[in-house]
Amino acid sequence: MAARIRKGDIVLVTTGKSKGQRGEVLQVIPAANRAVVRGAAIARHHQKPTGVNQTGGIVEREAAIHLSNLKLIDPRSERPTKVGFRILDDGRKVRVAKATGEVIES
Repeated sequence: MAARIRKGDIVLVTTGKSKGQRGEVLQVIPAANRAVVRGAAIARHHQKPTGVNQTGGIVEREAAIHLSNLKLIDPRSERPTKVGFRILDDGRKVRVAKATGEVIES
């Protein structure tokens, strides 16, 4: 299946404790249908000190969010939109914002 959300995209979180936040996709995990978004779904982890330079303690990291809880931000209107696909004349398959019909460059 083609990826509707890719690394580097700006997305809006639609549900959960980070609802309404926008952020950049740092990582996509296709096998689990999840993505890691900068600044959203912050989870606290207890970390043991390892090595000489790394200290232990409570570390905050972004947790993965299910792709169904994310909406892509339309590059032209700066509003959330659904994503469709279109085959161009030269044979390339590109993502298209459903709201405006704008081609989303990846």
